[in-house]
Amino acid sequence: MTAIRKTRVFVWVLLVFLIGIGLVWYTVFAVNRPDASTPAPSSQRVELVREDSHRSTSPAAAQAQLVEFVDFACQACRQAQPLVEELKKEYGDRVTFVSRYFPQPADRNSAAAALAVEAAAQQGKYEQMYSKMFQTQPQWSGKQESQASLFRSYAQDLGLDMDAYDSAVTDDKTKVRVKEDITDGTGLGVKDAPTFFLNDKMLKLDSKEQFGRELAQFSAK
Repeated sequence: MTAIRKTRVFVWVLLVFLIGIGLVWYTVFAVNRPDASTPAPSSQRVELVREDSHRSTSPAAAQAQLVEFVDFACQACRQAQPLVEELKKEYGDRVTFVSRYFPQPADRNSAAAALAVEAAAQQGKYEQMYSKMFQTQPQWSGKQESQASLFRSYAQDLGLDMDAYDSAVTDDKTKVRVKEDITDGTGLGVKDAPTFFLNDKMLKLDSKEQFGRELAQFSAK
């Protein structure tokens, strides 16, 4: 084979290779590009509490706010709830208690549970569905098959408008609402649930006495 012919063969091989790379790049981009019909989160700025965050207490003169990033499939979150409820009863007149979603990908139904709770919240039943998820957690957490029909039955038990519920759990706005909490939590350094913040201080919530000490130190500043 002459030198000229070898050069031509090399050029053609190089062109085919570059075209192939271009096709692969285009395919990957086309498959993974964001869907234009899905709304983006309302703000890219990380916030500990947003205007639409779920507050379970609203004291007239709050000394502080306790924010919990919660995963309904998380056993540690379920174990923490009795303590959180005790704190609400004792400090609810002084502290604003806020819950934010932080479903983890380790559980197949974690995100679906958050969507179900948010769909219930849109009908004024946030706390009822929130409690239901933790009460029934052993029945669905860790299962590989979808538990959406079970969550729907909880909505029925709560007397929700089921047409509105069904629309809400598939609505992009509901999904963005949950994703916004996850984005904020990640930006704040949250790695798992439950994670608590007393105002802007991340803390591990161990006992009512420990929370009392934390709150006293904060109030004294």
